[in-house]
Amino acid sequence: MKLPHTWSTATPLFDDENLVSCAGLAPVMALAEQAGLSQLLKERVQLGSVRVASAGVNSAGKITSIIAGMAAGADSIDDLQLIRSGGMKRLFTGVYAPATLGQFLREFSHGHASQLAAVARAHLVALVERTNLLPGIGEQAYVDIDSLLRPVYGKAKQGASFGHTKIAGKQVLRKGLSPLATTISTEVGAPVIAGIRLRAGKAGSGRAAGSMVKEAVRTARAAGATGTILVRGDSAYGTSAVVAACLREKVQFSLVLAKNAAVSRAIEAIAEDAFTPVHYPGAVTDPDTGELVSDAQVAETAFTAFASTNSPVTARLIVRRVRDQAKLDELFPVWRYHPFFTNSQQPVTEADITHRRHAIIETVFADLIDGPLAHMPSGQFAANHAWAICAAMTHNLLRAAATLTDSNLAVARGATLRARIINVPARVARPQRRRVLHLPEHWPWAQNWLKVWRGVFGQGLAPPVTS
Repeated sequence: MKLPHTWSTATPLFDDENLVSCAGLAPVMALAEQAGLSQLLKERVQLGSVRVASAGVNSAGKITSIIAGMAAGADSIDDLQLIRSGGMKRLFTGVYAPATLGQFLREFSHGHASQLAAVARAHLVALVERTNLLPGIGEQAYVDIDSLLRPVYGKAKQGASFGHTKIAGKQVLRKGLSPLATTISTEVGAPVIAGIRLRAGKAGSGRAAGSMVKEAVRTARAAGATGTILVRGDSAYGTSAVVAACLREKVQFSLVLAKNAAVSRAIEAIAEDAFTPVHYPGAVTDPDTGELVSDAQVAETAFTAFASTNSPVTARLIVRRVRDQAKLDELFPVWRYHPFFTNSQQPVTEADITHRRHAIIETVFADLIDGPLAHMPSGQFAANHAWAICAAMTHNLLRAAATLTDSNLAVARGATLRARIINVPARVARPQRRRVLHLPEHWPWAQNWLKVWRGVFGQGLAPPVTS
């Protein structure tokens, strides 16, 4: 592909008020409205007394503006300007300026963020009812919990402090804010965010995990999880508070236990012949011997956790061991042991495979970091908390829209959805007072785009004209 040299004398003009750069926002935001987003916001988010009188007006319109900007790729308050360009005001009403939206976010308190979190949970349930967002949730649902550390810079960020994070496999101290998130997924459905709570960077990973698990389980049940629910987490969440929350909600758990003297004794008591190889999906076998190249083995034993507390719990301790790659020339095998605590009824090898799929929550974090949570845009903690919740709502909305395509987009990354569905240029026209969107000819993903449009507006409405 080569640009003719004659274009060097061309004159670029930003003057077309009928062009939009993100036409995919039309069906996506319509889907949000069909799931009752504006009504939920009007009923549940009330700012009350504010420092600036106009800042508390029309919370629904301002939050939907933020979500629309995030869906189009905005990762800061200034980036929300993109929803005001070109013909966007011909597509949408109530489009707000970034300064207005920033002022609105700065009026938030912890209580207002809790109101917005309740809206996010209710809207997720409505999206599941409106689309095939969590297929198979009636049989098996997985609730995963984890935290991440988002770095911030400067001294003006409220709540910013140094916390531990892992970079390239090494633990480092980094200044930032620490969102704690829970996700819901199924055997075939991509994970959606059940809740997200912003904390100071120095907060322990397991802080407030019990209440987050409770809210996520109840959200999953409201979304149709009538079968088995399994809560998964790493060692930061293998605590009595999280296990107690799971037992109170009558769900199964699969949580890594931090190694201590009691856990080590239980591992040492497992007989050598009790370990069996585990065949992970996609594992490679040796063509000569037929044996697995992976040396992972698993075994289980009964174990009573939190014995020194008032609420000891007895369940299965499943131990996965692998050869220590740093000590392959030893006279006898040296193993590294990885225990997790579960009350699931699966066979030991299947329970191990299911537990390791907890890593699916990292795909959600990757989407958030590559999107709205690339930055924490405000200096005020509550504003950043509200921003994080809006990011979660945007993630769920994009996931719901993608399920209307009946294609691999249902499990695609957020960046892929923005490139193929949201950020599609279009020209707004009204021939004979009939609204028409003229989209690019030969758009590679035109059929998927039209499926989203028809899935939202129905076959009865005329689709956009591709020209």
